[in-house]
Amino acid sequence: MFGYFGPAGTFAHQALLTFYDGEAIPFVTVSRALNAVRSGEVEAALVPLENSVEGGVSVTLDNLATGKRLMIRREVILDVQFDLCVRPGTQLGDVRQVLTHSHAAAQTRDWLAANVPQAVVNEGGSTAGAAKEVSDPGSKYDAAVCASVAGDLYGLDHIAKNIADNPGAVTRFVLVSLPAQPPMPTGADRTTLAVYLKQDQPGALLEMLTQFSVRGVNLCRIESRPTKAGLGSYFFSIDAEGHIRDPRLAEAVLGLKRVMGDVVFLGSYPRADRVAPSVAPGFTDASFAAAKSWYGSVINPED
Repeated sequence: MFGYFGPAGTFAHQALLTFYDGEAIPFVTVSRALNAVRSGEVEAALVPLENSVEGGVSVTLDNLATGKRLMIRREVILDVQFDLCVRPGTQLGDVRQVLTHSHAAAQTRDWLAANVPQAVVNEGGSTAGAAKEVSDPGSKYDAAVCASVAGDLYGLDHIAKNIADNPGAVTRFVLVSLPAQPPMPTGADRTTLAVYLKQDQPGALLEMLTQFSVRGVNLCRIESRPTKAGLGSYFFSIDAEGHIRDPRLAEAVLGLKRVMGDVVFLGSYPRADRVAPSVAPGFTDASFAAAKSWYGSVINPED
């Protein structure tokens, strides 16, 4: 059984349905969904990790980097479009209070300002939760910015469709389980890590990035997150092109483990977009194998 960041009708629910049609449990927060995996209540949970407009989802990044270890097994990239949904009979000019999720608010800010300038935008736990709240006849909220499926689920009217300020916006969701052997490399993979500096000093970030650059590993995403140990204490959430079994990435991770304070491996998994990395000469698997063979001949010249 799988879980997801709910309630029913969220984009996470929609993303889960793209590959899974079994029984699924919605959880009201990302933290609860991931803790359900840790406790064994569900086998895995689908949660948002990154949005093309707003960047990383902080609660997911922080939860994965701390506590009982978890591992990303796969990713789903979903186009994100929003509707403005209201109780039947409500007109656009009647909208005074709008409810939605913070990311949805950020992605529809300009449209809302232009089309319902009289409305106050309030942020809640999820877009689907906003639709459910608005469906209550006694709700103080007049409209929800939500996924189309959520509006349908709760019997709302769609008085405006596809209102996102960035039509090409996408959200990346990840399926998270307890640690297990990573799936085998596909040639188009992504690896997620949390890296903690040994100490805050000049050149510490450069030292970390050098482990990737000198081995030809490209980073897809890097974000600093507070460790919550005090001001100025951060870890780095990183997505790198490649698989932990790729020699170039394996050497980079080993280098990080040697010189950094800690490295949390959060999974190597197929990229949803199937984009293979562009590997420069000297950094291919064959190049690493040839160098290892040469080294063997140096220390054992008679073999």
